[in-house]
Amino acid sequence: MPHIVNHPLIQHKLTLIRNKNTGTKEFRENVNEIAGLMAYEITRNIELREIRTETPLMSCMTWELARDIVLVPVLRAGLGMVDGITSLIPTAKIGHVGMVRDHNSLEPINYYAKFPYRIKNSVVLVLDPMLATGGSASATLDRLKKEGAFELKLVCIVGAPEGVERISKDHPDVEVFLAALDDGLNEKGYILPGLGDAGDRLFGTNDFPF
Repeated sequence: MPHIVNHPLIQHKLTLIRNKNTGTKEFRENVNEIAGLMAYEITRNIELREIRTETPLMSCMTWELARDIVLVPVLRAGLGMVDGITSLIPTAKIGHVGMVRDHNSLEPINYYAKFPYRIKNSVVLVLDPMLATGGSASATLDRLKKEGAFELKLVCIVGAPEGVERISKDHPDVEVFLAALDDGLNEKGYILPGLGDAGDRLFGTNDFPF
């Protein structure tokens, strides 16, 4: 089962991005803010190491992150979640995966991939606002595992049961985080009730072609 991050502020902002009348600026801002709020829960159990620190008054033992955190937005919609998380984790490295969905087969096509050098030893957060069929997310996770990444978390805002089932089947070792689990998919593979095409709404490239 996915982790549903059911914080009141997230649910309020989710209402705003679901609304068809929310414009590009407000949509983009709220997607970033939701991602930032989700980051608290996503990073709750990340490994720490103890270090000695000199305060202005004395030496003491403190804690720091044991490994790098790498964000991998799935282009293009995943870019809308990056700033919200890097505002909390400014040291995070950022990779990119380009996936497009064939609107006939609904299967993903990988056209670009670039990752930080130390991804094998990092905690990797795959970012995509929508988990619909799960095809693009599964293909992205496949590619990251080929690069040697082993601690992977899939971070989406809205998901469909079909996508959750696909990830559970293909990648049972990967934690899935959602702000909402919706009802299902329509005949075109869009999430219902969903929020439309997240990429188009983030970048203002189309007007609800549903």
